Amino acid sequence: MSRWRAALPLLLLVATGIVLFSSGAFDRLSPTNLVADQDMLHAMVAASPVSTRLAFIGLLTMAVSTGIPGTVVIIFAGGLMFGLVDGAICSTIGLVLGSLLLFLASRYAFGAGSKHPPLLVERLRHGFGSHPVSYTLFLRLVPVLPFGGMTVALAWLRCPLWLFLGATAAGGAVTTVFETSIGAGLDVAMAQGQPLDASLLLNHHVLIPMGALALLALLPLLVGRLRGRPRSP
Repeated sequence: MSRWRAALPLLLLVATGIVLFSSGAFDRLSPTNLVADQDMLHAMVAASPVSTRLAFIGLLTMAVSTGIPGTVVIIFAGGLMFGLVDGAICSTIGLVLGSLLLFLASRYAFGAGSKHPPLLVERLRHGFGSHPVSYTLFLRLVPVLPFGGMTVALAWLRCPLWLFLGATAAGGAVTTVFETSIGAGLDVAMAQGQPLDASLLLNHHVLIPMGALALLALLPLLVGRLRGRPRSP
């Protein structure tokens, strides 16, 4: 019973995510709907600038903490609604808060861990044990695996709270800037009269941040190649 009680917060988060995802509540956040509703979203922000930002932070916090897939689309929406600077700030706050909830629930559920951790945790254990600060920052900066999965893995590894929060804020801020830039780029392209079709993705306001995000995702392959090179005598 004590193990079930410890796992209850994490189970509630997962169940909430399943219910929300199955209900279709996030269907309106598809890229096509976001661009189509651009004028309405801007009107909402202009009418209630504070409450819309708080609602956005709350939505992203819930999505990240429950592990709902596709949270990147919510970050796109932040860029389209609030612009690059405000969108990135709100997204970073929501990302950190949601990750913190999932991290605390996971660490409470796992306790001191077990002798037989999942394969993902076992693969990360050596790097984390050797260089915990730089390794944690790398894991948060580079989208190697889904953000929620990495949060759970760090909780199992008993990552110190200060290190988790610092790495999540720093690494999350970098990725959210790129992702928010895509949403802000869509907004600029539409304001310039760009038609609502696939050509939007070729607009330089959208294409440049998409390319930067792709390069960031390829960084682990580059690191792996460099590590695998034989050292010269």
